[in-house]
Amino acid sequence: MAPSSALKFYFMHFMPYPDLPGDYGNRDKYPSSWVDLPNRLYDPAKGQALYRRYLDEMVLADKLGYDGLIINEHHNTAYSMMASCSLIGAALIERTQRAKICLWGVPINLEYPNRLAEEYAILDVMSGGRVEVAFPLGTGMEYWANATNPATAREQMREALEIILQSWQADGPTAYYGKYYTYRYLNPWPRPLQKPRPRCYLVGSGSPEIVDLAAELGFGYSVVFVPISQQLKTFERYRERSAECGHETSPDDTPIGVMAYVAESDEQARREFEPHVRSFFETFLRTRAHYLSPPGYLSIEEFRRRAGSAVDLAKLHGGGSFDWDAFTGHSRVIAGTPERVAEAIAGWTRQAGSSTITCHLHLGDMPHWKVVKNLTLFAEEVMPRLRDVRIGGAARTAAAPLHSAAALQGAK
Repeated sequence: MAPSSALKFYFMHFMPYPDLPGDYGNRDKYPSSWVDLPNRLYDPAKGQALYRRYLDEMVLADKLGYDGLIINEHHNTAYSMMASCSLIGAALIERTQRAKICLWGVPINLEYPNRLAEEYAILDVMSGGRVEVAFPLGTGMEYWANATNPATAREQMREALEIILQSWQADGPTAYYGKYYTYRYLNPWPRPLQKPRPRCYLVGSGSPEIVDLAAELGFGYSVVFVPISQQLKTFERYRERSAECGHETSPDDTPIGVMAYVAESDEQARREFEPHVRSFFETFLRTRAHYLSPPGYLSIEEFRRRAGSAVDLAKLHGGGSFDWDAFTGHSRVIAGTPERVAEAIAGWTRQAGSSTITCHLHLGDMPHWKVVKNLTLFAEEVMPRLRDVRIGGAARTAAAPLHSAAALQGAK
C-alpha cells in the first residue's frame, strides 16, 4: 500500500477576459466564446490591467500558503488570456517564493516537443525546482484554432511525450526517429533541475487512451469537467492500469477539482458565488458542439460513450441554461461557511482517494474583491481544518465527522 498523503491545495486561475459586450447573452449573435469569437472585442489596455490583477491574485495565493499555482493554455477564446502557458509561468516565478508552478499546460501537439522540453526545463531551473507539468491533448477547440490534425492527435501525443522524457532523462546527444518527429541530435540545454524529471500528469476528460497512456508512463492523471461518478470510474481504471504496468500510485497522482466559495453563512456564500459559476458555464465555456469534437478527435468507441453519457459535455460547455441544483448534484461545487466547505472537501478527497485539490476560487466574471475574500478565507479558515487529514494508509484525523457524499455535493 502506498504511504498516506497530506492534503495539498493548488489555486488554479483561468485568466478570462470578462469585459464582453452588453448583448453577449444573445446566442444567435455570439454562439461561441471559442474559435470564432471576433477578436475586435478584445481591448489590449483592459487586458493589461487584467494581467496585472490576475498575477496579483496568484501572488497573494503564494503568500497565503497555497501549495501550488496552476495555469493552463487555450487559444482563440475569452475563456483564457493565457495563450502561452510558459510566459505566464515565467512571470509567476519572478514574483513568488514557495508555491509549485504547475503548468497544466501547453497542449502538447501545438509545439515541437524538443522546444517544449527546453521551455519547461528553463522554468524548472529558474524556479529552483518548483515546476510541475500536466500535458493535455488539448480541447477540440484548439484543433480548429491551430494547424494540427485531430485525427492523429493521440498517436502524435505519444511520440511527443517519448521525446520530452528522452530529452530530460537521457544524456545527450541522442537521436529519435518517429512517424511524426525526427531528431538526429536531441540534446537540449538546459535540462530540468529536478531529477529524473519534474512531476508529470496527463490531464483530460476521461478518454481511455489517455488514461492508459498516463498509467503506462508512470504519470499522474487528472480528469476535468466530468461528473463525480464518471471521474471515480476513471480513477479506478487509472489505478488498475498503473498496477498492470508496474507503477505504484499514490493519492497525489489523482488531483480533483473543487469550485468553492467561503463566506459568513451558507446563504451569503451561494448568493455571492452562484452568478459567477453561472457566467463560467453559460458565457466562458460556451461553444458549438462541432467545435468540441472535430472530425477524428475522438475514437468511435469514445464518441459513443460520450453520446450516451448522462451528463453531456456539450451541456457543460454552455449548451442550455445553467441549473445550480442540478450542477451541484453531480459536481464538486460548494459555497458555505468554512466548516461546511472543509467538511465537503474532506469527504470528496476520501471518496476519490485523492490528496491534491485543485481549488477553483475565481470563476467567470468574479470581481477582484471577491477573489481576495475567497482566497483569504479559504487559506485562513478552511485549509487549517484540513491539514491533518491524510489520504491513503492512515486513518482520518480531522475532527469534523463526515456525512454521505450526497449530503456534501453543493450548497442547496
